[in-house]
Amino acid sequence: MMFFKKKKQLTVQERLIGVHEIEGEDYICLTDMVRGEEGVDHIKNWMRNRNTVEFLGLWESMNNPDFKGVEFDTFRKEAGLNSFTLTPKKWIDATNAKGIFSKSGRNGGTYAHKDIAFEFGTWISPAFKLYLIKDYQRLKEIESNQHNLEWNVKRTLSKTNYQLHTDAIKNHLIPTSNKWRKELEYAEEADILNAAIFGHTAKEWRQANPERHKAGENVRDSASINELNVLSNAESKNAEMIREGLGKPERFQKLKELANWQLEQLNQMDFMKSIKKTSDDIYLIENKKESDD
Repeated sequence: MMFFKKKKQLTVQERLIGVHEIEGEDYICLTDMVRGEEGVDHIKNWMRNRNTVEFLGLWESMNNPDFKGVEFDTFRKEAGLNSFTLTPKKWIDATNAKGIFSKSGRNGGTYAHKDIAFEFGTWISPAFKLYLIKDYQRLKEIESNQHNLEWNVKRTLSKTNYQLHTDAIKNHLIPTSNKWRKELEYAEEADILNAAIFGHTAKEWRQANPERHKAGENVRDSASINELNVLSNAESKNAEMIREGLGKPERFQKLKELANWQLEQLNQMDFMKSIKKTSDDIYLIENKKESDD
């Protein structure tokens, strides 16, 4: 089952071209690319070309473990014959392809992975392909800037709640601790949150990322937007539980349950915000945890 995100648009030679994001990959509307010209026939003519069939087969072989190679070989042998025809539906049904799909209803049409859509752009004209790539790059730059801005906002919010969290520790835990326990109290409370949300303590992160630690980074600097959001909520929740006098084991269990539930919901709603930031321009897609861990 495909999960569609909000439709985006490209503008190429005064044509509005829809883009759908599916599981982190962009699919561009081929129908929009030739709207007002030959439309569906243009796509069919492109697909019956031998070079196109070989390109589609190679892409699927590289990106789709469920691709049916035997059925593809049949199409490849027939491609180029006058009697050969190929439609998106026929291609998908026969080979279990995932690089192309058809969508009905509003914003419907034939969509293809950006790699395939760029190849289709060449079929239209070299100039169209270049304009298509240029506007797609513009779209990704906008998305990257928005992602950076939101990440920084969430990081700032997290730091604000961190202050509220440390104030709760200072006012409710430190007075009952021995003097030598003060620093340990702060570290232990921080690691309760780290373990509940990130699955490891600050020390464990430093041991696993020595170079980043030397550069002055910490476990929270590499958190995803969703993790920062949950961290902010968890810090507020933990401060509340500290004021209520709950012990560490009970608070950790409640925080872990809260973090797991919120992260699952947030990651399902917005895939992009589950991506971890490793630098200003490098992001890491976090592998989903097995549901039965």
